[in-house]
Amino acid sequence: QMQLVESGGGLVQAGGSLRLSCAASGRTFSNYGMGWFRQAPGKEREFVASITWTADITYYADSVKGRFTISRDNAKNTVYLQMNSLKPEDTAGYYCAASLLRHTSSADRYNYWGQGTQVTVSS
Repeated sequence: QMQLVESGGGLVQAGGSLRLSCAASGRTFSNYGMGWFRQAPGKEREFVASITWTADITYYADSVKGRFTISRDNAKNTVYLQMNSLKPEDTAGYYCAASLLRHTSSADRYNYWGQGTQVTVSS
């Protein structure tokens, strides 16, 4: 089993920034592609960003491209999501996930999930 623990969420004004972290333990972190998803009340969980095992390629949802940056530090077993220029529509629970695939944007292909951290963006 892999345990994933997110942190860094909170309340921020529109236009502000937050940096989410996700610390992994229990498995070899560098063997997993990592992703961030989010889910707002009454909405489906949606893909936000992903990063390959060696961090050579990143992928983003169109809605966050140019504002969010995913990165990872395999020495620290941690994946990050830097969120800039936040908008009220970014308000959601944010979840990190680990996949044995190099990359996927499909939630069904992720093997492990964190408990989530709440991000609230006020207008």
